Amino acid sequence: MLTHIHIRDFVIVDELELDFRAGMTVLTGETGAGKSILIDALGLALGDRADTGVIRHGCDRAEVAVLFDLGALPALQQTLEEMDLAAGGECQLRRVILREGRSRAYINGSPVPVQQLRAIGDRLVDIHGQHEHQSLMQRDTQRRLLDSYAGHTDAISRLAAAYRQWRERRQALDELQDAARQRDDRLDLLRFHLDELERLAPAPGEWEAIEAEHRRLAHAGELIERCNQTLGWLYDDELSADGLLSQGVDALERFETVDDRLKGVLELLGTAQVQTREAADELRRFLDRLELDPERLQYLESRIAALQQLARKHRIEPAALPQLLEDTRTELARLEQADQNRDAMAQEITALEQAWREQALGVRRQRRKAAADLGQAITEGMQELGMPGGRFEVQVEALEDEQPSRHGLDRIEFRVSANPGQPPQALARVASGGELSRISLAIQVVAKDAATTPTLVFDEVDSGIGGAIAEVVGRQLRGLGERSQVLCVTHLPQVAAQAHQHYQVHKLTGDDSTRTRIRALSDTERSDEIARMLGGWRSPIPPAGTPRR
Repeated sequence: MLTHIHIRDFVIVDELELDFRAGMTVLTGETGAGKSILIDALGLALGDRADTGVIRHGCDRAEVAVLFDLGALPALQQTLEEMDLAAGGECQLRRVILREGRSRAYINGSPVPVQQLRAIGDRLVDIHGQHEHQSLMQRDTQRRLLDSYAGHTDAISRLAAAYRQWRERRQALDELQDAARQRDDRLDLLRFHLDELERLAPAPGEWEAIEAEHRRLAHAGELIERCNQTLGWLYDDELSADGLLSQGVDALERFETVDDRLKGVLELLGTAQVQTREAADELRRFLDRLELDPERLQYLESRIAALQQLARKHRIEPAALPQLLEDTRTELARLEQADQNRDAMAQEITALEQAWREQALGVRRQRRKAAADLGQAITEGMQELGMPGGRFEVQVEALEDEQPSRHGLDRIEFRVSANPGQPPQALARVASGGELSRISLAIQVVAKDAATTPTLVFDEVDSGIGGAIAEVVGRQLRGLGERSQVLCVTHLPQVAAQAHQHYQVHKLTGDDSTRTRIRALSDTERSDEIARMLGGWRSPIPPAGTPRR
């Protein structure tokens, strides 16, 4: 729901801020006061085409910002969250038009492309009248409205799910077919690579193991020499550590009875002697297991060279060769089975397409039945709205290209004849803005339970009508206002009298400037304005800031 609009330096508006409530809101004023400026500004904020002509004379930029409450639109709130544009339960759309011709668009303060702004705006507001921003002109909107009116939303969801399943399998088959075109060459290459890999037979963890073993064997001679030297220092040499420790113990033992403080020193020397002998024993066992093996070393060097050479060929590390072997076997098996898989997949796709087509034909039958009912109901609504002899049709035609799609096999088009004897034409080709507004009103009234846009704007819905028809229009707009938020620019007192909220548009002309003011009317001022509209006399309501007499 629209809750606030702020306009700065737009056409003849210097600055304007308005708050809106739920229900039906009307804008009235004398001819030429600028009632449609607010609608134009709203359309600009929703993504309409920008024109530097809307910038107020003498200013460098025009700006329009609108704020919406998303409490009743959880799906749109989710969309904004996915786009990282969410701001609580509100959505602000802002548009800035610069004098040099550029425009900027913002959603909740973040700059966005105008197309993205328009996509969000389409889900927030429908403007009916002589404006570009009219979702009822769009085929997708017409289809959604008919489907919702038909009450087969679940069937449409199932149809879309069947289409997605068919498309996914179709894409998988296309990939197989693309691969098949290069299959033979790829098979030859894979078989050659597999033969090389299997002849070398790299094992998982082998590279790390042979590298470690090679390091040991490559340094075995030096290691034996160093171990023997260390063993001599520990035990075997005449001046070994063990011998020196024994001499130290012998020298101090006879003095232990003289000074018992030597007892601790003797214990430490004894422990050191035990550990020295244990280290010597462990070193002897290590030397017994360590031997020079030139043949094993030569084998390891040859194996390392072979693994490195094949790894360089495939531009990987030697340790990754076992995984490459497994991947090559897997791909080769997949390609060798491709023909069998392709045939099975083609049969599956045919079955999926047939299932989708049966659902699509079922949806078509429901659509055609609902189309007849919807067309009749809107036709009756047009008679009530001062379009005697008018006729509305909803055409459900088969698409020329019957390839599966998520929406089915049908092309939906709203067609209307505004006058007796004229053949129905596409709704988008209706020339009269007033007729278009009333037709849109009839559609909204009939399909009110199907519509999903929370704010509806009707510009000049009263063109060419009056009397009892005007009263009908007013009642229907108020009825819409009970379900959706309705904004209406009107010349008719019968329509204005039905509003929940009333704004008056007033033009101020000075010596060198013209400005438009819009103000909310009190109950008394509203009565005066409706009286003016009934009598056609000049409004006694002063503009904002002017004391009343």
